[in-house]
Amino acid sequence: MTIALPEDDLIHAERGHAYWLHIAREMADDLATDAALREQVGEAPLDEVSRLREAGLLTLLAPAGHGGGGADWRTAYAVVRTISAADGAIGHLLGRHYFLSVGARFFAAPALAARVEQESAVGRWCWGGGFASHEPPLTLTSTANGYVLDGSRIYASAAMVADRLAVCAARLDTGEPLAVFVDSAHPGVVCGSDGDAFGQRLAGGSVRFDSVPVPADQVLGSLSSDEGVLSPFAALAVPTARLFSVQFCLGVAEGLVAEAREYRRAAHSRRQPSPQRPWPGTPPQDPYALTAYGELTVAARSASALADQAVEALTRGLARGEDIDDDECAEITVLASAAEAAASRAAQEITTHALDVIGADAASSRHGFDRFWRNARTHTLREPVAPRLREVGDYYLNGTHPPFALPA
Repeated sequence: MTIALPEDDLIHAERGHAYWLHIAREMADDLATDAALREQVGEAPLDEVSRLREAGLLTLLAPAGHGGGGADWRTAYAVVRTISAADGAIGHLLGRHYFLSVGARFFAAPALAARVEQESAVGRWCWGGGFASHEPPLTLTSTANGYVLDGSRIYASAAMVADRLAVCAARLDTGEPLAVFVDSAHPGVVCGSDGDAFGQRLAGGSVRFDSVPVPADQVLGSLSSDEGVLSPFAALAVPTARLFSVQFCLGVAEGLVAEAREYRRAAHSRRQPSPQRPWPGTPPQDPYALTAYGELTVAARSASALADQAVEALTRGLARGEDIDDDECAEITVLASAAEAAASRAAQEITTHALDVIGADAASSRHGFDRFWRNARTHTLREPVAPRLREVGDYYLNGTHPPFALPA
């Protein structure tokens, strides 16, 4: 069946990397104007998702033939980083959406993956949920036409705003973990806020599944880590997802450094002349501040360089498709783990010390500087760096391939 595409979709499909980055910067500028207030209020980001949808960013990765933007992963990562610099919660939500919206490419048969992506692009769905969790597993009970999904999640990405929720659930009869998706509008799907978290308040929420039907064509495939179940190409889902975590961390860190810089410049321009600053508007020469900004810049750019290496390696691996082998997949996964460890550390260091540079005014809630630290810290608590470092060390010391472990 051929689906007629709206004129706006056809226009977006013809754009490239520069166009989408321009759109992302405009969106980031828009989000930045009231990011602190929206984060403090903590309402479900319905308006924010609507803005992403209208800008064409939700369908960025969908093929142009399906009505999407036809962009590559490099562009998607850059967009998430740009949005995260303005609003970390929305950047995280968008990054998780990108991975889940095309997750079928890794786990489903090609025909099913194409159908899901086409329906998603035409409907401009926002995806939420997540294929991994530290919580007890969701369960699938077999029926004549598929399964019934039950269970709950304290945290699920975009739970309050998603059109479709993609999750991992275990079959009750065999225990096999399967990737499935459901319509969030089903009455058996009950979503709540994530108001208990001190950061990332707009990024997710709780969700409960009460006897939600999952037809066979909404089962994407197995997520089993048993040897031989997943192909090396399917295992590339791990570094693909983790690099969105990397871009989030870098975006949040860079966003706070940029705001601290502008705040400090504005504060100095308002001060009276002194022997150290004979003219209003003279750039600040405080040795401590200059050294601190130098350290923050080095930390950010070092982590960014490693992230760029990982993105390039992943891009080459994805281009090989099913021809990629286990050794190549392991090398890419380890590089992504190293990038995530570096970005996580950089985000924690930068969002802490940038507040020191700002000074006592950083404690004022009207500026909202603290949201950068809280968003970064909440994320790094949910995605601790220790397992990534262990994977990297075990690989380089013993040649051990990292396990199949999607971000939680």
